[in-house]
Amino acid sequence: MSLNTKFDELLEFPCQFPFKVLGIADPALVEQVIAVLQQHAPGDYSPTIKPSAKGNYHSVSVTVTATSKIQLETLYTELGKLELVRYVL
Repeated sequence: MSLNTKFDELLEFPCQFPFKVLGIADPALVEQVIAVLQQHAPGDYSPTIKPSAKGNYHSVSVTVTATSKIQLETLYTELGKLELVRYVL
């Protein structure tokens, strides 16, 4: 499945690519996000976690060393499939 993005036109690979994942405030959220990243882009990640104003949601920010358009599209797709995730930016 292709997302029909223009990552290959806009980016020069490899590059640093920031992901922000917004999801339910649950301790498992960060673990699940890192597990997906490790599966598709192994590396040493130090995510930044910020709670929402009411504390119901967390944003997890992490920078990935992207190697291809397909890798980025796969990460967006797989992160979006996580049950706790609401948005992937």
